[in-house]
Amino acid sequence: MQPQWISVKVHPGAGKEALISLGPGRFEAWVRAKPVTGQATEAVVALLAQGLRMAARDIQLIKGHTARHKVFKILAPRA
Repeated sequence: MQPQWISVKVHPGAGKEALISLGPGRFEAWVRAKPVTGQATEAVVALLAQGLRMAARDIQLIKGHTARHKVFKILAPRA
């Protein structure tokens, strides 16, 4: 299975934690964490892992380390 790429628009410092699908490979995420030293990105990875029912270690940030629009690579589950 090939890795999947997903795009996520992040709303850091939100009053809620939520993840919605905008279509195939596109998500919008609200996280309470502030965009300080990668805290919001870590919260997004945890939210994606929960929403996609997979381990956080299988979600890799590819683009947008300091931006609100991020691209993640979803690695194939290990057998």
